[in-house]
Amino acid sequence: MHRLLVVDDDSDIRGLLAEQLGRTGYAVSTAADGVEMRHALAREPIDLIVLDLNLPHEDGLALCRELRTRSTTPVIMLTARAEPIDRVLGLEMGADDYLAKPFEPRELLARIRSVLRRTEALPANLEPLAMRRATFADWVFDLERRHLVDPAGRVVMLSGAEFRLLRVFVGHANKVLSRDQLAALCGGRSYETQDRAMDLQVSRLRQKLGAAGGLIKTVRNEGYVFAGVVTLA
Repeated sequence: MHRLLVVDDDSDIRGLLAEQLGRTGYAVSTAADGVEMRHALAREPIDLIVLDLNLPHEDGLALCRELRTRSTTPVIMLTARAEPIDRVLGLEMGADDYLAKPFEPRELLARIRSVLRRTEALPANLEPLAMRRATFADWVFDLERRHLVDPAGRVVMLSGAEFRLLRVFVGHANKVLSRDQLAALCGGRSYETQDRAMDLQVSRLRQKLGAAGGLIKTVRNEGYVFAGVVTLA
């Protein structure tokens, strides 16, 4: 049974989500703020966090950024603000998905199931790699901790989509991959099969990698290739 953690300062929402998600077969813990969230994570294994953006003291963006420096636990962010910039910031901080309030509980349930599938089930052609760590151009990509560390030793935050995309690139270095292949290997949602969406993900990842972003080459009429020496462990 998967265990979920709902982090929201509204006790009514916490209770409602705990009840409804519990009815669908999930074990649900709740927290009202960052302090309670940390206690819950230390107390028991959590498979997915539903995190409200607008929390007292520490907002959801700060907590998501903190989580991504030490945990691979997937995060779905909730917010009462529907501005596109909020969604972008949430994803940039490492959230795996984003849902604006008010929302239908069925939609949240569908998002939870989708994120759990993506994060738990690697495609068959990735499984033989079984990599935990990759190094390239003095960068370190720690897949267990979900860390990307630049040559200066600084942790670079990755969104869920960027993490999956880089995992595919380093695991298939020097192989040309079409956009459809990248989307399939990333276990992505249907919109990620659209050329423009994949191009945007690649562009963002290149920016995160700085000078090393040049290792991701565009192959005209074919797709992309990660053209570099990668050491896997």
